[in-house]
Amino acid sequence: MFHPADAARFQQAISRFDAENAQDPSSESENGVECPRELLYARRLSDWVLRIDPNASEALRLAARCQHIRRWTIPRETYPMTKPGYLKWRQDLKEFHASLAGEILAGVGYDPTTIGRVKALNLKRDLSTDSEVQILEDALCLVFLEHQLLPLMNKTSEEKVVDAVRKSWGKMSPRGREIALGLPLDPAVAEVVRRALNT
Repeated sequence: MFHPADAARFQQAISRFDAENAQDPSSESENGVECPRELLYARRLSDWVLRIDPNASEALRLAARCQHIRRWTIPRETYPMTKPGYLKWRQDLKEFHASLAGEILAGVGYDPTTIGRVKALNLKRDLSTDSEVQILEDALCLVFLEHQLLPLMNKTSEEKVVDAVRKSWGKMSPRGREIALGLPLDPAVAEVVRRALNT
């Protein structure tokens, strides 16, 4: 069973993260209930991290809950619609999420070491050698496959979707891939995944 060093502080941090993400003006429906998109995303990511590792550390649980905190405030269209523009947007987002998460964690009393660890996870440093970064990456990819791939298929070319799946697959661990293959995916999504893995 999970026992944070300070249960009240941990819950306060989670509540602060959720309060920030609850301000997302975009919403998404789950089981017929509308929810702010980034709040729902944070909950899904947290759930996947715990499904992969029920004994996830406090820092990993915190990082999962704030991975995309207030993401909507830096829109993609404010950057050049080029590959360098996309990469710059992604990097700036990661740094923004890590910085804001650090401010919130400091505000509720977390120590610099824990804050630094959460930031490192947010920035996905040392993916090839850090098992917790890999768990977070697996969870991100699983959320993508389970909830984001079908909407993406409806607004972009099949070639780009297949490429996105292939890239996600390349980032996943063997365990993450095993879980992904067992997902009850929409038939159209399953077909795109099959194509990505066989090309």
